[in-house]
Order: sequence, then structure tokens, then C-alpha cells
Amino acid sequence: MINLELPKKMKAGINQAHQAAAEIFRPISRKYDLAEHERPVELDTMASLVEGMADAGQSMAGASGGRGDSKKKDTGGVKNGGNMASVLNVIETCWGDVGLTLSIPYQGLGNAAVAAVATDEQLERFGKIWASMAITEPQFGSDSAAVAATAKLDGDEYVLNGEKIFVTAGERSTHVVVWASVDKSAGRAAIKSFVVPRDTPGFELVRLEHKLGIRASDTAHFILDNVRVPKENLLGSPEVDTKKSFGGVMATFDNTRPMVAAMAVGVARASLEKLREVLTDAGVDLNYDAPAWAQSAAASEFVRLESDWEAAYLMTLRAAWMADNKQPNSKEASECKAKAGRMATDLTLRAVELAGAYGYSERDLLEKWARDSKILDIFEGTQQIQQLVVARRELGLSSKDLK
Repeated sequence: MINLELPKKMKAGINQAHQAAAEIFRPISRKYDLAEHERPVELDTMASLVEGMADAGQSMAGASGGRGDSKKKDTGGVKNGGNMASVLNVIETCWGDVGLTLSIPYQGLGNAAVAAVATDEQLERFGKIWASMAITEPQFGSDSAAVAATAKLDGDEYVLNGEKIFVTAGERSTHVVVWASVDKSAGRAAIKSFVVPRDTPGFELVRLEHKLGIRASDTAHFILDNVRVPKENLLGSPEVDTKKSFGGVMATFDNTRPMVAAMAVGVARASLEKLREVLTDAGVDLNYDAPAWAQSAAASEFVRLESDWEAAYLMTLRAAWMADNKQPNSKEASECKAKAGRMATDLTLRAVELAGAYGYSERDLLEKWARDSKILDIFEGTQQIQQLVVARRELGLSSKDLK
């Protein structure tokens, strides 16, 4: 059975992440929301801290977690390892600021791709890079099987061509994990991921997007024009296995979707705590023993929001726990991502409404959290894609059978 008590060995890391969120992220949160595309120089001081935590097998924001326990002896019991630590830490940092969390050095979403599918040799070679992840293209969003970018083997190098949009932290990262097809005739089974250094010739930054939220994090648009990378930079096996489809690459999402769910849980908790303060100051009595119909509308709505948050939190922990215990968690990863994404957008917007003029103004961060939360229901697979994945798993149908 899953143990919902937080492991003692992880509390120090959680406290450290919360301290960073409270003392570094919160004070500069509004500054970088208003100064979009400016690099948060305050995070540079965290680089050595993050690197030291990585050497100790820990993760500040969590994107690179998930492989830390792979070589440990299996005792046959249950454990909470890298995935659980990552989820718990990212909840704390996103309680501080989602955009700044996505801007922490060496903690890009591409690091999760490395952790998910890299060989042990690649994990050693790419373990300390700062990698963003390039999947989306102008002609598709959540349908990852529609990748049009190509990678052709030429001697000891792959030559990559294509276009990638909405690359989180693409400008600031040192490397980008690019999804491309090595054989268009083989369909989705030929889609592989490649580690591309940002300074590689032909890898052109077209523009940075202006966004509704997470403005502290840059979102890049790239053109790949005959970009050459060593063939060893293809993550995992180069073999095109039509029986496994592109499951190896899709395993990336089993790592990243619980992380995005954790981001939603973190920012929603921030809104929930602030809303409690606002309602309490306004004289609203929150009574957990009384039924909803016996309380004020504001109080009953707060209890509903809090219970919805609790459900998303527990589902996210479950997906991380399953990964740490080598249990297939593709369905649970999509379930927690869908639940947390929808919960966060609903909760943060309702907090703005219930706080009235105070919530809608820039006097506090409630309106910002509502803007930041929307992307968490979109990237790493939209709400609709997550529901489709869950339906396929529940019904035992393939992507061909259920579209």
C-alpha cells in the first residue's frame, strides 16, 4: 500500500526548496512577471547549489529526477526515491513561482527526457547539462506522433532538419532535447530524441514568445537547418522497433507529467493559502464539521476547492510513488496531470473572484497565479490528450482504435 506520510529523508530537501521559494522566488516574482524575457540573474547563485544537490542524488525543481534509485538493490519492499523527491520539491518551488522554477539552471524539462530514456553511459555524459525539450511543431501540439522534423544518419553524425516551437527555457538552456524521425516510412516507431548543444551551427533561435503567464521563463522558437550532432547523442537505442512503437520516447512523459501536475499543485496551494487569509480577514468562518448548505457561499466554496486540491495532490504522489517502485504509471501520470491541471486553473481563478478587487489587482500575486496556472493544463499534453490516454489504458485500446 502507498504510504502517504512524507519520508523523513526527504524533509530536508523539501525544507530547502521551500526556503528558496520563500526567500528568493517570492520577492522577485512580480519583478520578472513585469520584465518578460529578462534573465533572472538571482537564480545564477543557485547554480552551484543545484549542482551540489545533483551530486548528492537530489533535485531542486525535480525535472531531472527519476533515475537515482535504478542501481540500488531491490529489497522487494516499497520505497520513495528520485521521483517522489522531485515531485515534493517542485511543489515547494512552484508555491514560490512557476516561471522561476522553470528557469532554475540544470533543471530543464529536457533533463527528464535524459533521465527517462538515456543509457547509463549517456546519463553519465549528459547528467549535468541544462536541457530544454523541443517536441511541438507549427503543425501539431499534443499529438507527438505527428513529428515532422527529420534526423538522417551521415557517417558518424545525425543531420537534423525541422522547426520547433514553444520550447520552454530554450534560450537559456545549454542543450535542447529535440524529437525527430530517423525514418518517416516507419511511422511513430522511428521518432527518437537527440541532445543538441545550443551553440551547434544551424540551430537558429527565431524568436521568444510573449505569453499570458510564466513570463519569467523564456519560450523559444527554433529552426534546425542541417544541424549536425554525433550519433551518440541519440538518446537510448537507435533501433527502430515497430512492435514497441515509440514507447521509449513516450516514457519521457511518464516522468514529466507528474512534474507538471506537481507544478499545478504548488501554485494552487499558494492561491489556496492566500484565499484562506483573505476570507479569514473578512470574517468568513471555515467550519469543516458543518455541511456545505449550512455555511456561507464563500466558506463552502473554499472547502470544495481545498478538497479538489487534496485529490490532485494525492494522485500526483501516487504517480511518483509508482515510478519509484518500478510500476507502470502511464495511466496514473496522465490522470494526475489532467486532474491537477484542471484543478489549478479552476482554483486560482476562483480565488481571484472570491478575493474581489484585491484578487484582480496587482496588490498581491493572486491574479498572477491564475495566469501562470493556465499553461499547466496545456503543455506536456492538453487536458483532452490526457483524458484520451486514460481512456485508452482503461479500455485496453491502441491509439489506432481510439482517436
